[in-house]
Amino acid sequence: METNIIEIFSSVQGEGRYVGCRQLFVRFEGCNINCQFCDTENAPGSHLMCNIETRPGSRKFTEIINPVEASEVAAYINRFLQQVPHQAISFTGGEPLLQAGFLQELIPMINCPVFLETNGTLPQQLEKVLPLVDIISMDIKLPQVTGREYWQEHKEFLELAKDKDVYVKLVIPGDINEDDFHKAVDLVAGIDDSILLILQPVTPMNGVLGADPGLMLELQQLALEKLKDVRIIPQTHRMMDQL
Repeated sequence: METNIIEIFSSVQGEGRYVGCRQLFVRFEGCNINCQFCDTENAPGSHLMCNIETRPGSRKFTEIINPVEASEVAAYINRFLQQVPHQAISFTGGEPLLQAGFLQELIPMINCPVFLETNGTLPQQLEKVLPLVDIISMDIKLPQVTGREYWQEHKEFLELAKDKDVYVKLVIPGDINEDDFHKAVDLVAGIDDSILLILQPVTPMNGVLGADPGLMLELQQLALEKLKDVRIIPQTHRMMDQL
């Protein structure tokens, strides 16, 4: 099986529970939604070449032709793992679950914990790879940033993921709809109030307003009324100028 991949590189996880951990990132092309604050070009077929870091952390890349086969990607991953210990392999995008079949073929060929970064809207695809995944970073996508509601998809997704090492990430724009914020908190609390919720102030781009520090504290306080663990963590890799 083969697919288009944007890049493979070694860096630190910049978001969520495992911020600061060394991870190997495999970024897939393509996404099923279009968020206002997205910082990745995800259009299918827009990447004729896949960028592969020449050695872990070098920030220098070589190109190979897309699409790439699962066995070829596994060879690159295993070479990186031999050179530098990594806490996990992060499959990201785009939306990696659009490539569930590819992941089913790829993951058994590698020997490292698997970190899935996902928008949490494709529960049927999650079922296909769930036994192969160790960590799940699930976004809740608010209607104001996607143009439609995904509450039911998010609920089904988190019900499936709850027994894994899962946390939920909610990106907070400066003009957040507080009714939708409460819906998101209630959704998580209704499944398991011990699931970690990460409130991530948006990195301003594409006209999206940044979130005021006072607002972030207010939202955290509200969420802590229903959840046991709520943390405010921005995109730290941008602060460090990491990939």
